[in-house]
Amino acid sequence: MMNKKYKNNFAAWLRVFILLLISCAGIYSQTKTEFRKLENKAFGVGEKLSFEVNYGFITAGYAEYSIPKISKIAGRDVYNVMFNVSSVSTFDPFYKVRDHYETYVDVEGIFPWRFEQHIREGGYTRDFSAFFDQRKGKAKTSEGSYDIPKYVHDIVSALYLGRTFDYTKMKPGDKVHLENFYKDKTYPLDIVYKGKETVSVKAGKFDCIILEPLVQEGGLFKSEGNIIVWLTNDELKVPVKVKTKVIIGSIDAELSGYSGLVGELKAKRK
Repeated sequence: MMNKKYKNNFAAWLRVFILLLISCAGIYSQTKTEFRKLENKAFGVGEKLSFEVNYGFITAGYAEYSIPKISKIAGRDVYNVMFNVSSVSTFDPFYKVRDHYETYVDVEGIFPWRFEQHIREGGYTRDFSAFFDQRKGKAKTSEGSYDIPKYVHDIVSALYLGRTFDYTKMKPGDKVHLENFYKDKTYPLDIVYKGKETVSVKAGKFDCIILEPLVQEGGLFKSEGNIIVWLTNDELKVPVKVKTKVIIGSIDAELSGYSGLVGELKAKRK
């Protein structure tokens, strides 16, 4: 039989052991459910999408989306997504463009942890960066710290999230609601489904869905807000064409080449 002292020690040890088990289970549960997990069959590391940027009938520049690697931010695996735009040398005297965007998108949840924007367009210059602390609900910029909703986006990460959505049951006019942070505020970002269209570009002929992100702030280029995007009507939802209003009119970015896709581009017509 146990003596009294041994029984008391055993009971105390058992209570500590049970508390540890409960604590560990709580931590494990919290880790498992900390962030959403989204199925992504649209893109992955190594994808590179090249575009000709046209101003009217003139090829004014070139653009490229790429995912060169997976990095680590805030203990999470993130896609390092880059978007670069440059005007051609013959167009530089009229309107020189050297834009660079970079976003770090959570691999499992498809939301950003960091965003950078470096705009060089004509005489206009803009540099902006933000760290999105998705755990604490804060966006940290050089100007300060601002409250953000969970899974807030930037304009580039929103495009990649949009590529993972299922549009098969949507009707023209239907919307998907996101939140977009830029400068010091969170803005509503509704993506409007506009329908379907077959589009011919340098990279080929594609069956596409048409989307209109209703951007209030923080768009691509020094934008006036209106953007229309054509995505391939398949699982990859590759952007085929992007039409954007800018200060001097509008520009069209059309797909000229691609590599490193995660699957077959079934929307391409033979």
